[in-house]
Amino acid sequence: MSNPGNDRLEQLLSRFASGDRMALARLITLVENRSANVATVMERLYSGVGNTHVIGITGPPGAGKSTLIDRLIKKLRARKQQVAVLAIDPSSPFSGGAVLGDRVRMGDHYGDPGVYIRSLSTRGSHGGLSRAARQIVTLLEAFKFDVIIVETAGVGQTELDIMDLAHTTVVVTVPEGGDGIQIMKAGLNEIADIFVVNKADRDGADRVKAELELNVHLRADAGWRPPVLLTEAANDRGLDALVAQLDRHWEYLRAHKDPQAERQHRVHEFIEILTGQLEERARNAMDDQRVHALVESVCAGKLNPYSAVRMLLDDASAMGALLSKTVVDS
Repeated sequence: MSNPGNDRLEQLLSRFASGDRMALARLITLVENRSANVATVMERLYSGVGNTHVIGITGPPGAGKSTLIDRLIKKLRARKQQVAVLAIDPSSPFSGGAVLGDRVRMGDHYGDPGVYIRSLSTRGSHGGLSRAARQIVTLLEAFKFDVIIVETAGVGQTELDIMDLAHTTVVVTVPEGGDGIQIMKAGLNEIADIFVVNKADRDGADRVKAELELNVHLRADAGWRPPVLLTEAANDRGLDALVAQLDRHWEYLRAHKDPQAERQHRVHEFIEILTGQLEERARNAMDDQRVHALVESVCAGKLNPYSAVRMLLDDASAMGALLSKTVVDS
């Protein structure tokens, strides 16, 4: 006898494979809600990824990232490329939903069938990226978009995790938003593949550009040297140069594959997936009597959490029960 849930999932995956955007949206929602089906979906779709250029756009709030992306979409669409945008917003502390709503500033593209825009809240994730971001990027890659743009929430040093998700990382700053030294202190100097000084019609743009170019010159690696570009996104100036450098970096990556870096990336991804699965299973193992008793002892102050976890890990039968738990729909 067939399982209605499995039948619905198969229908959803079939619609996804045929290019149905409603099916894409439904699968993204499953990922956001940490559905029990997420692992199954990822297993089915993972082999269809790897040919999409994933571009990360990061930088401080107010740097004009959304306007820059809006103009960038127009340039890419003029080349008939299919573009997806994942805008990572800070979470509302009350609803857990996205606060900024970057999609509002990209509203001109809603009627374009070659563009897909989705906002995603960080939902308390440590850093500028949502925990679900990697899985959603996998879905967008499997949907065969040519370019995926990931815009992070712009919260300083925590933007460093964009490096593990994007092929090309664009760090956006503005003349009055701090100098090249501040960018260096934030660690963004080390992850940038391209620097953009936006709102370059304002005083100080040339100074920031010169400082960033000096920082690039001092970098130890002898491979790709990040260019520093001046743009005025609001006036559509400098965007052609940005597109050219994005193309150049993508070609560079394909011509200079690093087996060790690829291995490290895959190990990191494996650990991330494993950790996420274990966390979900641990949360859903609370109805196990042994786990529940340990948690209650911690809550009552009778046992510290480190001792409780050690006791659980030392109890082979309890760990076996936890690891065999099926993650339920949230």
